[in-house]
Amino acid sequence: MSTDLAKLAISGPLSSVSTRHLFTMRLEVLPILTVGQTPHGLRRIGIVKGGTIEGERIRGTVLGGNDWQLARPDGSLTLDVRLAFETDQGTLVTMAYRGLRHGPPDVIQRLERGESVDPASYYFRIAPTFEVGDGDLSWLNGVQAVGLGHRFPDGPVYSVFEVL
Repeated sequence: MSTDLAKLAISGPLSSVSTRHLFTMRLEVLPILTVGQTPHGLRRIGIVKGGTIEGERIRGTVLGGNDWQLARPDGSLTLDVRLAFETDQGTLVTMAYRGLRHGPPDVIQRLERGESVDPASYYFRIAPTFEVGDGDLSWLNGVQAVGLGHRFPDGPVYSVFEVL
């Protein structure tokens, strides 16, 4: 049976992932708050004060949120984000995502200092889900998304894709 499963994963419907661009999100953030060293790593909190959502099917304004970051001993940064945005039509949407950022130590140090770096020089990925009430965007409740991130000096920018 395991041979059949392996064949399915290699050549069948489970062998690839298709996506469609959902939106680009630019976040405005306040300076990082450092809680300190905890049993799990260095805990930091990022406050999202606003931002924009721009896509073919969704456009809006980020109202705010927070990011409970954990700088792990291996140099990786884990993200645990909750935020809310309002679409141009007035629909409120919540977005939650976990993420991971890591790269060569010199690149990460430059990011932490607020310097611009090539987004291809480090790994920065997120996995968003959404909640919305009944309405034109209720389809978002059934979407698993993935995102590619880049940290600019004034905040992150994500290209978010719906996994089809």
